[in-house]
Amino acid sequence: MVAVTGASSFLGTNLIGVLEEDPRVDRIVALDVRPPRTAGPKTRTYEVDLTKPAIDARLSEIMVAEGATTLAHLAFLASPGHAPAYAHELESVGTMHVLVAAQQAKLRKVVAWSQTLLYGAHPSNPNFLTERHPLRAPTSEPYFESKLEAEAELAKLARRSPSTVVTVLRTAAILGPTVRNVVTRYLAHRIVPTLLGFDPLVQFVHEVDAIGAFKLAIDRDCPGVFNIVGDGVLPLSTVIKLAGRVPMPLPHPLAETLARTLWVAQLAGAPPAFFSFLRFVSVADGRKAYEEMGFSPNYSTREAVLDFTSAQRLRDVRLLQETSP
Repeated sequence: MVAVTGASSFLGTNLIGVLEEDPRVDRIVALDVRPPRTAGPKTRTYEVDLTKPAIDARLSEIMVAEGATTLAHLAFLASPGHAPAYAHELESVGTMHVLVAAQQAKLRKVVAWSQTLLYGAHPSNPNFLTERHPLRAPTSEPYFESKLEAEAELAKLARRSPSTVVTVLRTAAILGPTVRNVVTRYLAHRIVPTLLGFDPLVQFVHEVDAIGAFKLAIDRDCPGVFNIVGDGVLPLSTVIKLAGRVPMPLPHPLAETLARTLWVAQLAGAPPAFFSFLRFVSVADGRKAYEEMGFSPNYSTREAVLDFTSAQRLRDVRLLQETSP
């Protein structure tokens, strides 16, 4: 029996849909503030808010009553927002509650979502970052800080409870026709900012492959941390061209000042800390996931961009029709 936190999120909704179709899964417990739209006859939904005090007791009670053995912890924000206190309570403190409940309920396995963004973008980064490299995203940015703290809690659980299979999947930026996150926000604009003189390599994982990786980690015992990435990398300029967008190169000091102003005014899709990813390489090595999990992506980075682009063109046409007199 599988329990899923963040059940109404993109990953949670789609994972529950996949689990509903698996005859080996007899029951699914959806834990979130809203029910997932993919809930079927196997799914039991509980209204759970991870930001509430002492929610761990409620989580433990539910998982014991339902006989849960595996937890997919997906209650993380896909894009930065303007409520850092909420992000901290949901992701950092919420993860603490979830893991306490998992121990109390004596779960056999915990599978959690993380992101390769947490490696950070630095001029000293190697061409491909392995799971052994440190996480160096700036803690001054709340979007990164809460996720780093959540990963630290997961590492503590793995050390304290060797009988529990703890799997952390660090996905590259997820791209595809239906997902919505900070990258799709960036590429949704006709004109996208870039940094003058920089053209870093980037990578993505297709939404289908990301969901498949979580299903694989549920089906197999794969303790540890794994980078989940699509095959290949592309220069940012190529991604922008494939997406049918127009780059707007800006000098770095001007770009950072402008980004900070627009972010404070809630007119930008990402805070200034994300501009480092427009300067420096931050791509991850997916060999460990292939060798130990058996994860092999169906889509390359290029194919993920093209699939996103096809869907975005349809959205562009609809938007044009809606705004035309």
